[in-house]
Amino acid sequence: MEFYPLNPWIINIFLVLGSIFFAELVRDLYHVVSHIWSPLYKWHGWHHRVFRPDLTTVSTEIYQKATWYHDVPESVVMLTFSILLWVLSFVWMPSYQWATLAGLLYTLTFFFPAIARATGIPNADKLTDINHLPGAFLTPPTNWLVNRPYHWRHHFDNQNAYFCGTLTLVDKLMGTALSLKGKKIAVTGASGSLGQSLLQHLHQAGAKVIALTSKDRTITLDINGQNLEVNTINWQIGQEEKLAELLEKVDILVLNHGINVHGEKTAEAIAKSYEINTFSSWRMLEIFLKTVKTNSDIACKEVWVNTSEAEVNPAFSPLYELTKRTLGDLVTLRRLDAPCVIRKLILGPFKSNLNPVGIMSADWVAKQIVKLAKADVRTIIVTINPLTFVAIPIKEFLVFMYFKLFTSK
Repeated sequence: MEFYPLNPWIINIFLVLGSIFFAELVRDLYHVVSHIWSPLYKWHGWHHRVFRPDLTTVSTEIYQKATWYHDVPESVVMLTFSILLWVLSFVWMPSYQWATLAGLLYTLTFFFPAIARATGIPNADKLTDINHLPGAFLTPPTNWLVNRPYHWRHHFDNQNAYFCGTLTLVDKLMGTALSLKGKKIAVTGASGSLGQSLLQHLHQAGAKVIALTSKDRTITLDINGQNLEVNTINWQIGQEEKLAELLEKVDILVLNHGINVHGEKTAEAIAKSYEINTFSSWRMLEIFLKTVKTNSDIACKEVWVNTSEAEVNPAFSPLYELTKRTLGDLVTLRRLDAPCVIRKLILGPFKSNLNPVGIMSADWVAKQIVKLAKADVRTIIVTINPLTFVAIPIKEFLVFMYFKLFTSK
């Protein structure tokens, strides 16, 4: 077999982008170490003294001092490692050394602005410190790139999460792209197998869980052999408005209730399936979205909607498929302009009262949901069917683009 060398242009482009990515990786890891290593945190801690929750600065003096203690050293470390990368390329790949200078030049766009901010050059902060600008948040936290709401959470949600500065990859890999610690999380369908497992794993992640159930009993969790009573709220389908006051205080709402009438196709079964699986969740979703009013709400509030693998695959229950697909499409439509993050839970068959022959365990599914949510996966797929991992992204993209093109802004 004959191998052909790569085109030099391809190698150069790869090295340019790679050197920039390397600089960002160094930046994010420096930030992580700043929170772990106490001698470095003595400097970095100044950065967390600067801003009020509305991102206005406490004082110009503290802002400049924090820039000297954090921003400048951070850019120097980026610069040092970028120079080291260039030296290595000079030794090992001299003909491509100039491509790796892109990372060095990129770090200078952090170093010189940091000096400008530290020395108090007028408007340097407004032009170069974008993620700390005060003002209303216009969008929720973005997924792959850091915006103001994303970084705001590092200051005012959990300082031991949301470390990234430009790309969110390091946070995703570390499971720090979403902090559940201290969050008030309400789960519907809490008396079911998945609902109880979600409450268990969310509690273990540090969340303050609330069980929403139609059953007249208090939900309990088994924590290290001890029974823990969960704050349980009884509600019924059609009474979603009665939960409005509660939802004002909830950070994350997990819509997990539903029914499976299996092979039934009567008018009553159709009405009941759509009412519970689709419209009840839709009403509660809209009630919750109305509670998103402040910058803190935009940054921290979320909805997780269990729409099921039935969006793209047969569930051998026609009404379950139809109602879940309708809910899935409505969620995709609402994602276009939602004021907060909406996650989809695309789940394969797991053992439960609705599906006693499910393959996966509800506990394992819940564990994966929490793990993927902490990595800020917006469409969470947990299944043993490999086709779903292909079909769902394609379906989501096509439906999203269709809705975007043919709906008014």
